[in-house]
Amino acid sequence: MNETNKILNLQIGLKDIIGRLDKWLADKLAKDLSRSDIKKLIEQGNINLNGLVVKPNHKIKPGDWITIILEEKPAAQGLVAANIPIDIIFEDKYIIVVNKPAGLVVHPAAGHFNDTLVNALSFYCKNLSDINGPMKLGIVHRLDKDTSGLLVIAKDNKTHRNLANQFKKHTIEKTYVTIVQGSVNYDEGVIDAPLSRNPFNRKKMSVSHASSRQAVTRYKVLKRFANLSLLEVYPQTGRTHQIRVHMAHLGYPILGDSTYNKAKGIKGLILRQALHAEKIRFKHPHTAKIVEFKAKIPDDIRAVINKLG
Repeated sequence: MNETNKILNLQIGLKDIIGRLDKWLADKLAKDLSRSDIKKLIEQGNINLNGLVVKPNHKIKPGDWITIILEEKPAAQGLVAANIPIDIIFEDKYIIVVNKPAGLVVHPAAGHFNDTLVNALSFYCKNLSDINGPMKLGIVHRLDKDTSGLLVIAKDNKTHRNLANQFKKHTIEKTYVTIVQGSVNYDEGVIDAPLSRNPFNRKKMSVSHASSRQAVTRYKVLKRFANLSLLEVYPQTGRTHQIRVHMAHLGYPILGDSTYNKAKGIKGLILRQALHAEKIRFKHPHTAKIVEFKAKIPDDIRAVINKLG
């Protein structure tokens, strides 16, 4: 056995609710391990009852001793902690809410290994969820490289699972601000169009009615200019490139979007997609209270709005 492994010894108390071994442990260790994690540990022989290997559904009783061997996880191979400034909007024991600038990649990938948000987070904070692997520490959801705005980071796996479940149920409310090409016809609207990988370019997404990946985006016009419109956008689902593809599909591609808009950005003001995740509202994973955070519109998008008057 590796000497750095962590060993936990737990005893079933007289007042404990008895039942299945895996369920009892899942309740006791909810902050660190899911029920599926515990089941896997039992099946691997890393959890035993009174010195014996048992099945996950084994019935426990008061006085029983449980020994758990938690194998030390290897350090993240290749992940380098980097002292990159982070704009922190909020932080407590469970979450960090950051305002990601445009140009910063969220996690290491081809071409970006040492200069991402995850590199910065691993330098700033020792405790981050690792459900998505060592290269995506703390990352529950993401933004495209050239999209700015709010991201919620999980400090532990229980928090991560809670937030991921809220995203899955579409109960987290996100508001984006964007500038699109053209004068949008209707003051408000809903785009309900499924998305899938573009069959001719795997780096792009496209609307495909043969796809089962439902994608829904609501929008509201804040102001119209001569050939541009300022919108608030509320994605109801979280597909890759969703807002960018949906607005282009509607005929109003996002200003400066080099992938889905053939027109270039406004020279000297903005050369990236004018898309900013301005607000996020969700149930705090620990307190269950509704919390809301806001990140001010960045200078480049503000400069376009000011120029247009």
